[in-house]
Amino acid sequence: MSATGTERAPCGLPRIGLGTAVQGPRPDPVRAAVLRAIQVGYRHFDTAAHYATEAPIGEAAAEAVRAGVVDSRGDLFITSKVWCADNHPDRVLPALRKTLSNLQMEYVDLYMVHWPVTMKAGRFTAPFTAPEDFEPFDMRGVWEAMEECHRLGLAKSIGVCNFSCKKLETLLSFATIPPAVNQVEINPVWQQRKLREFCREKGIQLCAYSPLGAKGTHWGSDSVMDSGVIHEIAKSKGKTVAQVCLRWVYEQGDCLIVKSFDEARMKENLDIVGWELTEEERKRISKIPQRKINQGRRYVSEHGPYKSLEELWDGEI
Repeated sequence: MSATGTERAPCGLPRIGLGTAVQGPRPDPVRAAVLRAIQVGYRHFDTAAHYATEAPIGEAAAEAVRAGVVDSRGDLFITSKVWCADNHPDRVLPALRKTLSNLQMEYVDLYMVHWPVTMKAGRFTAPFTAPEDFEPFDMRGVWEAMEECHRLGLAKSIGVCNFSCKKLETLLSFATIPPAVNQVEINPVWQQRKLREFCREKGIQLCAYSPLGAKGTHWGSDSVMDSGVIHEIAKSKGKTVAQVCLRWVYEQGDCLIVKSFDEARMKENLDIVGWELTEEERKRISKIPQRKINQGRRYVSEHGPYKSLEELWDGEI
């Protein structure tokens, strides 16, 4: 049995989405891949201003509606994110309007703060090493601007990415509209038990990026896909290593973002329902040594507000 990509978490976020933070040529491969993904059953597409993939997603969505693959834009769930250089109270709304122009859409289903980091306006490309690159993150001012995006109907829901328990607690202390989602790294080698418990208690949906460890990216790791424990479980169940990893995330109650533009793998990544891990298999996975893969080192600077990884993650690393 395959998931259709339409199953949703209580907050309305589809449980499985296709990520588009790709390295390589754009936009045609992205447009073609998103259209193919809609055809095989995906309905949730994750992008960001920083990915430069908003326009081809919008083109694919419009083409899918024209071709009758879906009835309307409302059948799709589109997520985007405000980049650090626009994490200024007066730049959030203009940034969303630009995103909507790129997508050729009237609204996004979910708009998120990409990182709890503010950079100098217009600073979009790494490396971030100059003293003037970083500015203090005005969490309250930025979130008030996010709430305005929601009130205007331009973002059906709002959320955050890469927020620790401590940062979420600070945000919740003044938010009029609490974040619906916190998108963070989650996989068998970074299981996020503390954060998951906190988010459940506060009614915030966790969404996993890099559920397979982002192997092949400049910051990723082979440690998830090369895990001996996962390989043994996959072999015994007649599943792929990727399917076991994704099923584990799914069983935590988290939503997850998968990323493959290969049609066979797209289908494989949806095929994680109709079977489950045993209690013994879950216990084995729970004992895998933990190590955060995407540490966000580029946001740590002696010139910025976060002078160490401990400060960036509030010791939750």
